Amino acid sequence: MQRIAARQKSWEFRQFLGLRRLYSPAQNTSACLSGNDAGIIPAMPAFDYTPPPYTGPGAEEIMRKRREFLSPSMFCFYKKPVNVVHGKMQYLFDDNGRRYLDAFGGIATVNCGHCHPDVVRAIVDQTKSLQHSTILYLNHAIADFAEALASKLPGDLKVVFFTNSGTEANELAMMMARLYTGCHDIISLRNAYHGNAAGTMAATAQCNWKFNVVQSGVHHALNPDPYRGLFGADGEKYAHDIQDLIHFGTSGHVAAFISEAIQGVGGIVELAPGYLPAVYNSIREAGGLCIADEVQSGFARVGSHFWGFEAHGVIPDIVTMAKGIGNGIPLGAVVTTPEVAEVLTRRCYFNTFGGNPVCTAAGHAVLKVIEKENLQENAHIVGSYLKKRLSDLKSKHEIIGDVRGRGLMLGVELVTDRQLKTPAKVEILQVMDQMKGTCICISL
Repeated sequence: MQRIAARQKSWEFRQFLGLRRLYSPAQNTSACLSGNDAGIIPAMPAFDYTPPPYTGPGAEEIMRKRREFLSPSMFCFYKKPVNVVHGKMQYLFDDNGRRYLDAFGGIATVNCGHCHPDVVRAIVDQTKSLQHSTILYLNHAIADFAEALASKLPGDLKVVFFTNSGTEANELAMMMARLYTGCHDIISLRNAYHGNAAGTMAATAQCNWKFNVVQSGVHHALNPDPYRGLFGADGEKYAHDIQDLIHFGTSGHVAAFISEAIQGVGGIVELAPGYLPAVYNSIREAGGLCIADEVQSGFARVGSHFWGFEAHGVIPDIVTMAKGIGNGIPLGAVVTTPEVAEVLTRRCYFNTFGGNPVCTAAGHAVLKVIEKENLQENAHIVGSYLKKRLSDLKSKHEIIGDVRGRGLMLGVELVTDRQLKTPAKVEILQVMDQMKGTCICISL
């Protein structure tokens, strides 16, 4: 665990909660914990489901194979990693049948619930019909999903290019901006995370996620962090740094500005109010495009809006997305305007699996579930309640320095000194390990 702590911002306690409705108020009347202290702490609410018996290998055997056959870069959470073998809606089950409330959502990915019947049905039906072709041939699944996805975006954002991941989507978006503008310089934010490929690693600004390889053409602006930033919640003051970067770090022209509306890997940091409108103006005056990275905050997770950028009153030129788009299916997308999309016609640009019929059928089903079950409203209601309860805990416990985020994308930062905001590096590891065994439950 200490090795993991050294590689991550471990003091920032991040909760990526799925959008799935947890359970009705009748099932539980107070926040509760269940686990090793079951005799003292109330049990989790009833759940009318029993997973099938597990007959596969145990945790020790799996760990042995991982150590021998998988990259050593792949680490596990917890001193004793959980062998997750089954999922059902908001719950996960280990190899002993123990139930956990999933507060991580596969890194902000499973937003409709594990094995949602509508999503599973769409995947199975499409797999039985046609598992794979390519976009070189006609298939209605990709076209239907592209149309549905475009309907969820504002302005002229309606041309879709499907990818396999968020990293790939951000790589494509950055390349498109450079091709469209004829400029190379891109501005990102300190503390940002946009992926781990060549271009996106350059845009990422956390040393734990960057290798010592050539990363060119990206400038990192002052982070508009309301908690740790120099100017608190005054977004316009932070925006002056963007203008300085344009004047002193570039030729006066830029390709793009890329940012998350809420920094996910960076600790659920919501950008200061007023920041994005001011920055978008500066970037466009310098001839650049504005890229919204919605890989984690998109698809209704923030509750108040379907996309994180909407909470800031801006319309980007390019939107990237992944994770929640497929509820666990490897799928990503870049959505832009017809004018910007034209740049990819200058050469042949192709993605073998982007737009795979099974993946796009799953993505379309996810959109339908979000609408049918009002999951955006649910994220707002449940997230607001959870944020209030976490804020109540902050008033009782000095170790909680900050509670932040929107909807069901919330974060709690632990500190050993509130005035100095000293990261509680050791304590957060203890809290994470205890949460694994207890599972947070939320009443509605």
